[in-house]
Amino acid sequence: MTDGVPTRADVCVIGAGHNALVASTLLAQAGLDVVAVERDSVIGGAARTEQPFRKVPGLRQSTGSYLLGLMPPELERELDLRLPLVRRDPHYFLPTMSDRYLIMGSDRAATRRQFVEFFSQEDADADDRLQAEIGQLRDDLAPAWLAPPRSVEETAERYIRPALQETFVELVRGDVASYLAKFEFASELIVAMYAVTDGISGLHAGPDTPGSGHNFLCHNMCRLPGSDGTWMIVRGGMGTVTATIAERARAAGARIVTDAPVAAVDVTGSQVTGVTLADGRQIAASTIVAGCDPFTLSHLVALPDALHRHVDSLRKPGTTLKVNLAMRGLPDFTCLPASAPSPFGSTIHLLEQESPMASVRAMWADVQAGKLPDFPTIEWYLHTTADASLQDPEGHHSSALFVQSVPWQPAGSSWEAELPGYVEHLLSICDRFAPGTTDLVADTFPLTPPGIEAHFGIQHGHIHHVDNGFALDQRMPYATGIDGLYACSAGCHPGGSVIGAAGHNAAKLILADLGKAAS
Repeated sequence: MTDGVPTRADVCVIGAGHNALVASTLLAQAGLDVVAVERDSVIGGAARTEQPFRKVPGLRQSTGSYLLGLMPPELERELDLRLPLVRRDPHYFLPTMSDRYLIMGSDRAATRRQFVEFFSQEDADADDRLQAEIGQLRDDLAPAWLAPPRSVEETAERYIRPALQETFVELVRGDVASYLAKFEFASELIVAMYAVTDGISGLHAGPDTPGSGHNFLCHNMCRLPGSDGTWMIVRGGMGTVTATIAERARAAGARIVTDAPVAAVDVTGSQVTGVTLADGRQIAASTIVAGCDPFTLSHLVALPDALHRHVDSLRKPGTTLKVNLAMRGLPDFTCLPASAPSPFGSTIHLLEQESPMASVRAMWADVQAGKLPDFPTIEWYLHTTADASLQDPEGHHSSALFVQSVPWQPAGSSWEAELPGYVEHLLSICDRFAPGTTDLVADTFPLTPPGIEAHFGIQHGHIHHVDNGFALDQRMPYATGIDGLYACSAGCHPGGSVIGAAGHNAAKLILADLGKAAS
């Protein structure tokens, strides 16, 4: 071993994001000698807590992923994570520029009263039907996430109750706008809220794009204890998740080495023999597990022709802009009366008020043309009211604008030229709902799609590695066709987000191939 890098291991895991750490833990628990090599000086991939603000250096922020929702509770128990989860109550806040609003929380009766008062009885009834159906699909599909992927039809037949099998197939293959239309919401603003936050979030797509239905279903797979189908805050930020998994990996005997980027996967004949690091050092290993995105992996090794073509077919650029904010105080929304519950901690949905679905469609048209949308859809987070551990001694709040969608690069210009003015424009949208927000901003840390690529090492800046429009067995396979080489990233089944199932499933496959049982 030199400088913490061993010269040999049973298994070398590329990366130390959450899936890579899950795989490292399970493989080490089975008695294998495991080393994970991470390109960055910190672990966690996009699930990390940082101090990114130059002007407010003590303020902590989840800079990539903001919430934990989709990790299967069975996996959390298997790894004994015991994460410090905070139920967001409320979990959704839909403000308007008038006196209407919707604050959705655990009190379903109160939510229903708001639907009726500020929108319509038809909207309340439609939402009840939507929540009931998506809850049934969530329960049915859950076991499939910790199992090898099957085709859409095979998955429906094996896991989904007969009455919903056709619905499942149509949803996974179809678009979110068509799915939401069948519930007959009277208010387009509600439809737009759901279409954006679950249907096109992180997706290279618009609401009418086939595959956005699968993304919608993925984003509604929240089953963690106490979640009630909603996304949750993790105390200490999302770095707590990966730090906790790393603790379990090390306790099982795995070694995690940072500042160790991989330059190549070494192959002799059709069998992997190890990896070569960027500085020339080599680690001999008969099993390699790639926690990096599939496109990075294709640069590290010559994949079999059929898989190489498949990976190329999955290639789509990211369309997400993350504007991390350091704030001096809390914004004040004009739509809320003094008696309303605090909306902070929730996902705050900023949407165009007039013809909102037309605006969402126009946004996607702009992105395809390389234009910066005038009113992109914005999910606004402010978590320090629910998790004060993130605050600095001066009491600043960490916040973020999750902007969907933007082009990879502005046509005829560059992000370097456009970003400062566009951030100001996005804050001016916040000002329309909560006047004075811009004046509360002490510093910003924006990440464009190329910025996401550079900061987190995800090729094409796609936060899901592979677009969630690709479902089930259409994603990156765990086994690559090269003996000993496996993939376990968010580009694999079941999808992108902080889930951990890909790391789990790849590890189980490896242990089966090696003839070893997990402990």
